[in-house]
Amino acid sequence: MKRTPSVVLGLCSYTHDSSAALLVEGELIGFVEEERLSARKHTNLYPERAVAWLLDRAKLTAGDVDAVAYNFQPARYLAESPAAVRLALSAATRARALARAHGFAKVAVRTQRRTRAIARQFPAARVTPVLHHRAHQLTAFAASGWDEAAVLVVDSLGERQTTTIARGHTALRPRTQTLEAINDPASLGYVYGAVTEHLGWRRGDEEGTAMALAALGDPARFRALFAQAIRTNATGFHIDPAYFLPRTLTSGYERTSRRFVAETCPQRHPSEPLTDVHRDLAAALQERTEQVMVHLARRARTLAGSRRLCVGGGVATNCVSIGRIVEAGIFDEVFVPPAPGDAGTAIGAALAVHVDGRSPRPVAGVARTCYLGPSYEDKPLDLTPWPGLNQQTLDTGQAEFLAAQLAHGLIVGLFQGAVEAGPRALGNRSILASPLQPGVVERLNATVKFREPFRPFAPMVLAEHAREFFTLGQQAPYMSMASGVTDKTRELIPAIVHANDTSRLQTVTSSQNPFMHAVLAAFGRRTGVPVLINTSLNVKGKPICGTPQMALDCLANSGLDALLLEGRWITK
Repeated sequence: MKRTPSVVLGLCSYTHDSSAALLVEGELIGFVEEERLSARKHTNLYPERAVAWLLDRAKLTAGDVDAVAYNFQPARYLAESPAAVRLALSAATRARALARAHGFAKVAVRTQRRTRAIARQFPAARVTPVLHHRAHQLTAFAASGWDEAAVLVVDSLGERQTTTIARGHTALRPRTQTLEAINDPASLGYVYGAVTEHLGWRRGDEEGTAMALAALGDPARFRALFAQAIRTNATGFHIDPAYFLPRTLTSGYERTSRRFVAETCPQRHPSEPLTDVHRDLAAALQERTEQVMVHLARRARTLAGSRRLCVGGGVATNCVSIGRIVEAGIFDEVFVPPAPGDAGTAIGAALAVHVDGRSPRPVAGVARTCYLGPSYEDKPLDLTPWPGLNQQTLDTGQAEFLAAQLAHGLIVGLFQGAVEAGPRALGNRSILASPLQPGVVERLNATVKFREPFRPFAPMVLAEHAREFFTLGQQAPYMSMASGVTDKTRELIPAIVHANDTSRLQTVTSSQNPFMHAVLAAFGRRTGVPVLINTSLNVKGKPICGTPQMALDCLANSGLDALLLEGRWITK
């Protein structure tokens, strides 16, 4: 008789960025973030649509799931409750001690309750909570495809941990060994979120806006403050509670102190204009973040002894910091997975359960891939709900056709193939534009994305021509690294150069995305520049379009000129 497959469902749920991943006999069947299917950005709801799609794809039912891997361990939160008493020993933190102890205990109970609720949906499955940072580590390392590497995870909080350094080994059965850990309240992600909120944006969503603003400011104004507030030491860093108050996991508690406000500026309301003080505050925050990240990378090099580094966690989305690590030359190569934030831990949690279960099956389908979600190639398209849209079918030559439209100045949405993993535009759910068009950045920000005018747009380039335009010196397939630019870039395509003289680069190979490689090659033949602006197919406040309906809404309600949707050219 054929042996029943080992089916492991990985979940990120109930916190933010809900997602699901499915392993069958060690092979990753798929992964998708719930927001791409529900149209609710950063949703914390149970990923019902994602799970349904995965099971349907594998032709399985909930009763066939052997194990569910959840990306947090409830008991680990409990350990912080008695530890929080230490805050009572300091006048600066005394007022937070009881609230912190209560908050961590409450989250422990709530997380345990959530795992029980999950268990009820999968009657034959064992629900296994996985240490959050271990899930991050395994996601980052397994996605690299390397046989060994140092692994650095930096986020806001996973149970108690905020930063871990590990060594990853064995590509076919990926494992990580944590070598050093930093616990809350020392949290780089917490600080970055606190300052993002102070600047008038949503923490957990708009940290990238603060990073973009940083390029317009002078870090010298608040450099000494951040050097005091985030102090490095031999094994990591420490947060001064005089500036950033310890978290409580309970609403109603400020993250920044009165001293921080007095020495910087009052909290900005989103409707208020940005001034030099806001720009300088963002610049100093970003500068210190980069310094600490490079410091942690050097520590990872020392502890793990590897010449390769994988970086995960929410702070890994700070592409300028990743670029600084690459430029520092600490490692021969740096890798960030396509989904380095919490959504990606659904994959890592499932991997943990698979390897711990001692299955003889090697892991497959995880390394160097990002197109893991649903696709809609053969689905009929009804434009009745969008009466202002028109369509024509393109049979052949789609890459040449699209390149021609872009060269003529059109801004085009692209919807093709499987939904990508992660927050960056990776060529299947993209908005594309020519970087040679005057005013293209201003038009994209004002009429297409509806976002702040200082926000930059990232370039995608043929990997074989990357060195002509960018100085990074390695591939960047997931738009996760900021690179310096060459004189040729400054001369020919200044639109993709941010105020800090960098670009958030994406390199494209023919094996990674054949269609986008063909489009870039065709655009290069027409213009002499094999570079396009590539941003995610969404507008501010909305998730990346995971379904045709979402993409059509984006076209109808934004300044997009057209949408190429699975071979259909759709215009207004």
